Amino acid sequence: MAKTIHVDIVSAEGEIYSGEAEMVFVPAKEGDLGIAPRHAPLLTLIKAGEVRVKNGETELSIFVGGGALEVQPRKVTILADTAVRAKDLDEAQALDAKRRAEEVLSGKIDKLEQAEALAQLAQAAAQLKILERLRKGRS
Repeated sequence: MAKTIHVDIVSAEGEIYSGEAEMVFVPAKEGDLGIAPRHAPLLTLIKAGEVRVKNGETELSIFVGGGALEVQPRKVTILADTAVRAKDLDEAQALDAKRRAEEVLSGKIDKLEQAEALAQLAQAAAQLKILERLRKGRS
């Protein structure tokens, strides 16, 4: 039985990760998923959040801004709208994006502007959550 599964994480900016993993954790629209080798085929949307790629003692954390997930028994493909390695996230930038989105939401706006602001707020909150988890892990 295979002990690892191949994982590809790509975004419009390019390939973020390609390699083997023992387990992959993904923020799917309907709830978080844990994907192990020989997982049943699956195709679903993902929401803004943290993708974790675990291989032995090593764990890679990647922020994704949404996208799609395809799972095959020996391969996981994540096509992300945006993707950034957690260590490269900018906390000041995420806080500023959160503040701007909250300002937009507090004013009179139409449905489209509201949807855009909510999406930006969700992405900023997800980035800040990842940064907080990383900060706690280092303490």
